[in-house]
Formats: sequence, structure tokens, C-alpha cells
Amino acid sequence: MAIMEGAEPFFLPGGEQGVLLIHGFTGSPGEIRLLGEYLHQKGYTVLAPRLCGHGATVEEMSKTRWSHWYAGVEDGYHILKSLCKYIAVVGLSMGGLLALKLGSEYPVDCLVSLSTPIYIVDKRLDMLPVYRVFREFVPKKRRVYAGIKPKYSAGYSATPLSSLSSLLDLIQHVDSLLPKITIPLLIMQARFEHTVEPKSASHIYDKVGSKDKKIIWLEKSGHIITLDVEREQVFEEVADWILPSRITEC
Repeated sequence: MAIMEGAEPFFLPGGEQGVLLIHGFTGSPGEIRLLGEYLHQKGYTVLAPRLCGHGATVEEMSKTRWSHWYAGVEDGYHILKSLCKYIAVVGLSMGGLLALKLGSEYPVDCLVSLSTPIYIVDKRLDMLPVYRVFREFVPKKRRVYAGIKPKYSAGYSATPLSSLSSLLDLIQHVDSLLPKITIPLLIMQARFEHTVEPKSASHIYDKVGSKDKKIIWLEKSGHIITLDVEREQVFEEVADWILPSRITEC
């Protein structure tokens, strides 16, 4: 099976602090590659798996559900755990949901949730059961980012409705797990994006059991904050949050 250019998983060996990076729905590891390289330059060991069904064809993705995506995250966690003393998990969009689930179920030292959905800006979702009767896929626009090579935004130009339905199931499931999360959590959210309703960030913040938690709002970015105009701020804030010295103080 051919993989899109830029959608390949990546592993960047470094120090005893491991960072598991998780990409978003219909996206690929490319959208978190620049963040991964930044963290690696800071000395972290970085692993970013390609989630099942992603980075290949929408037909392949239509066969997958959230349990398949989470299995890839679990595999990545176990690999890092065998190599590193500390584990931080950073998830973008749907990857944030999977990161939160992992943090509720496994020994993780800290979490970062980027553009993570609880509420989605798409009124068509109410009609999803009807749409699924008549079609398998709906078109999806992919954004071009100034100064960013296209391979970093590798992903699908259509969304499988069966997988979208599973994403909605995942949101409900993770929402129920939020009170179980007690480890340090950084939430970053663009205030004016058009994919995830910004109130998702406040919802997560209010519902998690973590005492050490923080929201950072971005004023100029869209949904994929790891590629947008404030990406350098995102990289710096993530690196500061997952410092081993900070984790051990909590």
C-alpha cells in the first residue's frame, strides 16, 4: 500500500524524555513533523506513528474505527516506555482525544492537547445518519500554509462518513474519561478557528481532574496550529510544558 509523501511515521532518538506525537483525523504525521523536529533539537526522543487508515487512501480509512487508531497510539506508547524514563503525550485535534484517553489509562507524565474537539463546527453533523445512506465520502478542503512545504500537510481531500461517525463516538467516550485525568495538562486552542468550537478547550479544562492545567489561546491561527502562523509559539510552549524538571516537581 502506497503512503503519501510526508505521511510516513517518524522516530527521532534522543534523551530519556520521550514524546509521543499523535496526528489528527484524516491527517498524517506530516502535520506534527516540524514540532517533532523542534523537540528533538531540544534533546527529546520523539515518536509519531501513522494511525491506521491514514496517509494512504480514503478507501482504506473508511474501513477503520477509533479503536484501530487508538491501538496505534498504544503501540507507540509501549515503544517509548521501553526506551525512555519520562513520557509526554502530545495530540493534535483527534490526536488530542487519543492522548487524553491514553493519559487516563496508562502511566504518562504529562499531556498536551492541541485543537482538541469536544464540539465541532459543522451543522451537517446532525444529518450524518441520513448522509451515510446515500454516500460514503464528503469532500474536504485542505489548507495551504505560507512557507510550509505541501508534504507537511499531507492528508485526504475527502472524509469517510463511517470514520467520521466513529470520531463522534470517540468524542463522547473521551468526554466521559476526563475526570480520570489527573496529570499535568496543557491545552492550546485557536480562538477563531472554523473546525473545532473554541469552547471545547474550556470544557476539557473544567472537566479534567488535573490540578496542574493551563489553557493558552491563539489569536491568529486556524485549526492546524502546528503549521499555522503561530507555530513557533506552539513549539515553545509545548517544549516548556514537558520539561522533565517541571514534571518531577508536580
